[in-house]
Amino acid sequence: MDPLILTLRLDARSFAFFDDLRREHFPARLNHLSAHLTLFHHLPGEARERIEADLRALAPALPLSLRVTGLRSLGRGVAFELMSSELSALRAGLARRWAPWLTPQDRQGFRPHVTVQNKTTTEAARALRAELTARFTPFTARGEGLLLWRYLGGPWERVVDIPFAPGLAGLEPPSESFG
Repeated sequence: MDPLILTLRLDARSFAFFDDLRREHFPARLNHLSAHLTLFHHLPGEARERIEADLRALAPALPLSLRVTGLRSLGRGVAFELMSSELSALRAGLARRWAPWLTPQDRQGFRPHVTVQNKTTTEAARALRAELTARFTPFTARGEGLLLWRYLGGPWERVVDIPFAPGLAGLEPPSESFG
């Protein structure tokens, strides 16, 4: 069964900002996804019902406040760093619940970020980071829900969207599938 990926649904303004940068700076032939903030990279597809139940039970009642604090070098790419104690607490609770399933990547410390460039040259990454840093001012974003995806060997297919507040259910999330 295909593995599952869990991401945070960002508010429309922040998503558009990150996604525009990703489309502009990520090598087009390798960019199969829209901008995203990954919470877990590989969850067992056969546990989908349990995962969905856990998400519905643990999802916060209100959107999460996120602080976009700066840029991070990925060596051959660039990402925006985000901070949120509420998001870190939510992820830590899910990680404890799902500990037996977690891959080494998902057991590592959680450093929330949105990648806007990757798989390029170190020179191109260094130049983009310098350009973005020169005009960067910290800003806030909101986490408005959780998106569970099925990994299809490159593209992703959305499985479920769990909003953090009932009034947000009608907002337009990222496209139905990545890829």
